[in-house]
Amino acid sequence: DFIREHYDRPLTLASMPKEDPRVYAMLQKGDAIGTFQVESRAQINMLPRLKPAKFYDLVIEVAIVRPGPIQGDMVHPYLRRRDGIEKVEYPSPAPEHGSPKELENILGRLGRTLGVPLFQEQAMQIAIDAALFSPDEANELRRAMATFRRMGTIHTLEEKMVSRMIARGYDPEFAQRCFNQIKGFGEYGFPESHAASFALLVYASSWLKCHYPEVFCAGLLNSQPMGFYAPAQLVRDAREHGVEVLPVDVNFSTWDNHLEDVDGERYAVRLGFRQVDGLHKDVMEVLLVSTSPLWGGRTLHQQGSGGGSTCLNPLTSIDDSTTPTRTLPVAMFDLPTRGRWEKKTNLIICDSPAPQAKGKPFTSIEDLRNRTGLSIAVLERLASADCFRSMGLDRRQALWKVRGLVSDAQLPLFEATQTDTLGPDHDVQLPKMPLSEHVVADYQTHRLSLKAHPMSFLRADYKSHRIISCANLLKTHNGQYIQIAGVVLVRQKPGTAKGVVFMTIEDEGGVANIIVWGKIMKRFRKVVMRSRLVLIRGKVQRQGAIIHVIASSLVDLSGDLARLSDETLPPALARADEVANQPVERPFLGQAPRAGHPRDVRIIPKSRDFH
Repeated sequence: DFIREHYDRPLTLASMPKEDPRVYAMLQKGDAIGTFQVESRAQINMLPRLKPAKFYDLVIEVAIVRPGPIQGDMVHPYLRRRDGIEKVEYPSPAPEHGSPKELENILGRLGRTLGVPLFQEQAMQIAIDAALFSPDEANELRRAMATFRRMGTIHTLEEKMVSRMIARGYDPEFAQRCFNQIKGFGEYGFPESHAASFALLVYASSWLKCHYPEVFCAGLLNSQPMGFYAPAQLVRDAREHGVEVLPVDVNFSTWDNHLEDVDGERYAVRLGFRQVDGLHKDVMEVLLVSTSPLWGGRTLHQQGSGGGSTCLNPLTSIDDSTTPTRTLPVAMFDLPTRGRWEKKTNLIICDSPAPQAKGKPFTSIEDLRNRTGLSIAVLERLASADCFRSMGLDRRQALWKVRGLVSDAQLPLFEATQTDTLGPDHDVQLPKMPLSEHVVADYQTHRLSLKAHPMSFLRADYKSHRIISCANLLKTHNGQYIQIAGVVLVRQKPGTAKGVVFMTIEDEGGVANIIVWGKIMKRFRKVVMRSRLVLIRGKVQRQGAIIHVIASSLVDLSGDLARLSDETLPPALARADEVANQPVERPFLGQAPRAGHPRDVRIIPKSRDFH
């Protein structure tokens, strides 16, 4: 919809350009955050190794990072053959038991899987052709795979399949790997047709990310919660791809995130009210009605009990003869094709013709309240989320003004005259709010900040402790011992990983991938599972462009986050300031300050964990 509306380019899956080299080049670098199916840690690490260059490579990519091929130890043989390190060969029975090309038709069809079984139907066909399973036995195997988790009966067929393949001359190791793969498919595995369908969506989402990153970002944010990454990481990734992201603002935002024309040639992503915790769509619609001409003429109509449709937009000075009048019978009301009726709010929401007159922006908090009737509680949430910047107010100034307003339960005498019961409020020069506190408040109110990353305020201290940034990982060498710290984004503990935990951490310089072996996990379980901010000590493991840190110890530094909204951070002073020479009491690394800040304890949103 964004592409059709803003770029006048209607697109469907069928009409999207095929086999775009730029898309594959992007994926080969592991640049896949937000894309369908290949955004996980394992998939992003696989992309630079598999190096997809055509559509069927994406089919392989989708299918290969699954319990079936992994448990069957089929991943590394396929990659070695793909890279030319290992010769493509097809296992065969002894000459007296069958044709040497018995499995070539299964594993070598068009040379697609290079003699390695990757798909569910290939594993099933091996049981039929190589182990001579009868139709009844094959059906029993299929049912055992489908009920593996619940019934656990697949092991009863292991001896039958493996012994038959060995008896017919197949390599015992290959026979065992084939059955292990079938057990893995019982956990989760793809048939080829399923993988191909998913690959089409992988390509489509990657094409959007490559060519319209602003559209891709806005669409993903409007679809949250979903996927591996929180809004903060999606916004960061978009900005790294050159997308301008604008903050939530009462004069420019809508409920959803949308595109905003910047200079007539490009669009920025304007964050919507949906990003602010505690706001509700039905409440915010009142504000959207008042500002609709500012962002394209969105008009709301309410369906009445008498069959009428009432326009709720109070701005009537629109010079357009096709605009619906105040009240029309439903039969006469020509609802636009993109209009919809929301049952919850009883509103018909439609895109009316763009008005010729400019909408009147809110000029003050008092103006906004008078025109919308929003409660003090909603205004406080908007102020806390720093949504009044277009009025020249930061969050501290806005909160001061909101709390100076008369309460919602105003006395009737003053309500009739719209007179403030407290008298005029004089301007007060408030102390400037530190940037670190702004960032903390941003994360507390809408789970991301466009101003700075929380780690940037701790970098000076961490650097003095020889803790490197994620960006500096590129300068390390294989086997180097390092210390690295970051906010925990994702924790994964796949069932096929034998107790290994994979962590992704982030700082102001980028992200780092951490591997915590089972033995280390047992020693540091509490730190691994609970930390919001964690210090990793360990060795660098490099393989081409893929970098991991193998953790040997972990330290919970979550207490340092509380310092961002506390006075324990060192002040920014000039050289001439003598006070800079005075000793400053600072907590130990990872230790929370003694005096807690009287605000919500949540600073960084929880990680997204997959076990």
